[in-house]
Amino acid sequence: MTQIPAENYSPLWPDDTRPPLPLVGDEREILTTFLDWHRATFELKCAGVPFERLSERGVSPSSLSLHGILRHLSGVERWWFRQQFAGEQVPMLYYTDDDPNQDFDSLDGDVTEAFAVWHAECDRSREIVAAAESLDQTGKHAATGEPVSLRRIIVHMIAEYARHNGHADLLRERIDGATGY
Repeated sequence: MTQIPAENYSPLWPDDTRPPLPLVGDEREILTTFLDWHRATFELKCAGVPFERLSERGVSPSSLSLHGILRHLSGVERWWFRQQFAGEQVPMLYYTDDDPNQDFDSLDGDVTEAFAVWHAECDRSREIVAAAESLDQTGKHAATGEPVSLRRIIVHMIAEYARHNGHADLLRERIDGATGY
């Protein structure tokens, strides 16, 4: 097998503190580590950006911003883990039937507070996953009323973060030219 020179690998973010992803492990360890890695990746893509620039919509015609993605990720953490899986009766974040896109569109409010909400939702999601006896345990899928497994939710969340980390790559590069894996 041909070795790839180190300089040909994608550069890491400065101050990257993410632990390496495991190459082996049980299913729960692999899935939760990948999800946490993607959470940390999103935070790295926001690190060092002045708070007022996190709300910039820099990739026209899209209305996406790092602040909007942050709010959206807080909402999906709550929606999937707390509301659908754990059945917690908590209000939606950044959503109403009259304004379903307020996570992306209504960027008023303190970015520091938005990060605190996201951290709290991620922490609660981790607690819910840790308390689950099995990845086969189910919640209730809101759209269909059918059971939805914790495994399916975690895989969905990995995909959700991966998609939005790609968006964050473009937004961050437009803000200050920073790039990284």
